[in-house]
Amino acid sequence: MADEEDEAGFDEEPDDGSSGGLDAGGHGKRKRLFSKELRCMMYGFGDDQNPYTESVDILEDLVIEFITEMTHKAMSIGRQGRVQVEDIVFLIRKDPRKFARVKDLLTMNEELKRARKAFDEANYGS
Repeated sequence: MADEEDEAGFDEEPDDGSSGGLDAGGHGKRKRLFSKELRCMMYGFGDDQNPYTESVDILEDLVIEFITEMTHKAMSIGRQGRVQVEDIVFLIRKDPRKFARVKDLLTMNEELKRARKAFDEANYGS
C-alpha cells in the first residue's frame, strides 16, 4: 500500500520525448525541462528534499512563462527578431536584484574567457 502511494504522482515524467508537446489550447502533458534543477533549488531554499511534483510543475510553468515573455520582449527591441545580451540587460535594468546578478554573471563570464585564453596561450604557445 505504501508503495502505491509513493508511485502515485511523485515520479518525474520520462525524458524520452514521449510526453509530447502542448496542444493548441495549452493543455496536455509536455516534457519538463527544468524539473531536476528546480527540485534542487527548492531543496536549497528550504523545501523538502523531494518536493511535490505539482509544486515543481507550477514553478516550471512560471519559469518557462518568464523566459518566453522576456525572449519575446527582447526580440521586439534592438535588432528585430534577434536576442542579444544587451537587450536582456536593457529589459531588467529597473530590477536591481536581477540587474546586479546579470552583471555579476557577465563579469564572471569575461573573466573565465580571459583565463581560458591565458591558459591556452601558456599551454599551446600561440
